[in-house]
Amino acid sequence: MPFSTSLTNHLLIAMPRLQDPNFARTVTYICEHTEQGAMGIVINRPLDVKLRALFTQLKIPFVHQGIGDTPVYQGGPVQTDRGFVLHTGGYSYDSTLNITPDISVTTSRDILEAIASGDGPEQALIALGYAGWGSGQLEQEMSANAWLNGPASNDILFRLDPSARWMASAQLLGVDLNLMSGEAGHA
Repeated sequence: MPFSTSLTNHLLIAMPRLQDPNFARTVTYICEHTEQGAMGIVINRPLDVKLRALFTQLKIPFVHQGIGDTPVYQGGPVQTDRGFVLHTGGYSYDSTLNITPDISVTTSRDILEAIASGDGPEQALIALGYAGWGSGQLEQEMSANAWLNGPASNDILFRLDPSARWMASAQLLGVDLNLMSGEAGHA
């Protein structure tokens, strides 16, 4: 399938039939999608790790104890030892990719230091790892009905409980995933 439309700033919603343990029932925010491939962050898989543990491991002191209880997410199966911070825009750090004026992703330590000191972005999702697709791979998976896609929503990205994000993302498109068959078909 030739590259024709970028899914940057879209949500990828796993179809019920997608059984890959890395992506079953996930919602992935697409940070970049070009002819070379795609990169995204899974936004509904909190780990049993809290930000407190990450700050402690990185020796970053934090001012507000409440911030330490913030969950860290499993952002995807690629580079799971590397941090990615999806956050509201208006902030620029050493390694920031501005996806839209309202949403950015940063991979440098300085954003974690800003969050720890209370000077970081208003909203942020901290993830370990990312989801990646090679050239044409995502398009092939889309044509095989593995994913739904729709525009991103800051409410879903940052405010909604992670356990509700999969269903809510589909509902934005008018889709009830409970009514979908696990079987794929093409007319």
